Amino acid sequence: MAKPAGVILAGGRSSRMGVSRKALLELHGQPLLKHVVDRIQPQVEPLLLSCESETADFEAYGLPIVPDLLPDYRGPLTGLYSALQYLADRGRDDGLFLCPCDAPFIPDNVVQVLLEACGDEKTKVVAISYRDILQPTFSLWQNHHLHAVRQAVVGEGRGGLKHLLTSLPHKVVEWASGEPSPFFNVNTPEDLKSAAQWLDRSHT
Repeated sequence: MAKPAGVILAGGRSSRMGVSRKALLELHGQPLLKHVVDRIQPQVEPLLLSCESETADFEAYGLPIVPDLLPDYRGPLTGLYSALQYLADRGRDDGLFLCPCDAPFIPDNVVQVLLEACGDEKTKVVAISYRDILQPTFSLWQNHHLHAVRQAVVGEGRGGLKHLLTSLPHKVVEWASGEPSPFFNVNTPEDLKSAAQWLDRSHT
């Protein structure tokens, strides 16, 4: 089975963290983004970084940067749209796994689980649910969803993922509970401290 492409949403604003690049905040001696790249890169081909504009901030990772096709950051849906268009322009048609840059505990088998849940139902978006809460930023999209995504972003001015995802044919995978949450997001300084404490425990 061919690996899908993957895109990490590395743009957006980080006002709660007081920084312009949350992805580059240090966690346990390395950037937050590196924790995500190390877990996702073996699961996808290629791995892309979505950002609001061309930037040299992530050069060290050697990954293709996909700048937003629309000006002014409008939310994760714009990143998804831009990545799907990037793949379409290059004739890729193996699907696209979407994830955020601030999830250092993302499972190293999440893409395989979503692929297995998708099976032959290539018409559907497949997303994670954790403790009965939909996690739309952890999801597997197909290249033919580009038209619907473009319409939502360009035609309707939407920025969030949930409305579009739930309006399309979709499948939800309920992930088993664990500690820390595999889909824990670092959104505040307190979250960053909590993530560091979890990593400290895992290394003792």
